[in-house]
Amino acid sequence: MVAGGGATGGLPAMVDAATLIGVVLLEAIVLYVGYGAAEQVLGDRLIERLQNA
Repeated sequence: MVAGGGATGGLPAMVDAATLIGVVLLEAIVLYVGYGAAEQVLGDRLIERLQNA
């Protein structure tokens, strides 16, 4: 029988859950910042192109 058995190789389930929540939160922050930066760089050009099409 294997003790623990979680994704992190034996840490308690609460630590696994907290790690997963932290990773998902970090991913959301990265996507939010990334899409914000892309919108700042490309937003005006894209809107102009769509209006002139």
